[in-house]
Amino acid sequence: MQSKRIGFIGLGNVGGKLAGNLLHHGVNLTVLDLNQELVAAFVAKGAHRADSPRSMTEQVDIVITCLPSPAASRAVLEGKDGVLAGMSPGKVWLEMSTTDQSEIVRLGALVTAKGGLAMDCPVSGGCHRAATGNISIFAGGTRAAFEQVLPTLTILGRQILHTGPIGSASALKVVTNYLCTVHLCALAEALTVCKVAGMDMNTAYEAIRISSGNSFVHETESQVILNGSRDIGFTMDLVIKDVGLFDKWAQDLHVPLELSPLVLNIFKDGQNRYGPREHSPNIIRRIEEPCGVKVLGKGFPAEMVDDQPPGEGYEVVASRG
Repeated sequence: MQSKRIGFIGLGNVGGKLAGNLLHHGVNLTVLDLNQELVAAFVAKGAHRADSPRSMTEQVDIVITCLPSPAASRAVLEGKDGVLAGMSPGKVWLEMSTTDQSEIVRLGALVTAKGGLAMDCPVSGGCHRAATGNISIFAGGTRAAFEQVLPTLTILGRQILHTGPIGSASALKVVTNYLCTVHLCALAEALTVCKVAGMDMNTAYEAIRISSGNSFVHETESQVILNGSRDIGFTMDLVIKDVGLFDKWAQDLHVPLELSPLVLNIFKDGQNRYGPREHSPNIIRRIEEPCGVKVLGKGFPAEMVDDQPPGEGYEVVASRG
């Protein structure tokens, strides 16, 4: 059991599962969320309830935020009763949201000015792996800060990569989410072509899975597409936010991208058609509907379940040749 007192703000699709892992491991956990039903469920399992980000920060050693947007993180940190108001020397803030690199650097500097430590620690691998502790974590910050929080990160995730200074983890996270989105758009096209051609969709899934065209996205999102639920625990507005962050970063660097603006516009169109909270794999509807088909298979799960056995987390060290 870890002796650190940990506060967790944001109990949504990913945050709730990460916080659940901490509680499962016997961590002294305090929680906060706008949804009081989510908070009550955690309190019923032994967590403590915080009245505000400030009071939480004053009571714990580590504050973790996992929120839907940079604006939400900014409000939780800088509000009247925010995290910064309760920050003091020796305390740690871990930002696990997918957020803007420059914003995490700015907020991290404010935490440091209060004597605290700040790191950005976004996760990758899907909600189903967040639930089992098998998700991957990128960690940006000083090496000393990383080593201090590694015991906590190995509870939350399986493969932990120290990416460099604060902000580097958030930059790499939007890179990976951009790549996931490209794969999803390509799969929507490929699977619909197979369906219109009259192919058996279970066979088409296996052909892709055992081929050079395979990807993590295919092994997860294609399954919920073929089930028909299209529920991967992620929505179109979040895709637009993440790919938008990547696209803006590229523009700021004057890198002339072609796919990124195209993928961003595809999802903006999808959001306009189906709404911001539509499941992101339902981007395939943009292609299904003009073709008059529904891309379905047989025996695929409605949601993903992690079949990897839980194990102790560990640091992944980047190869230097």
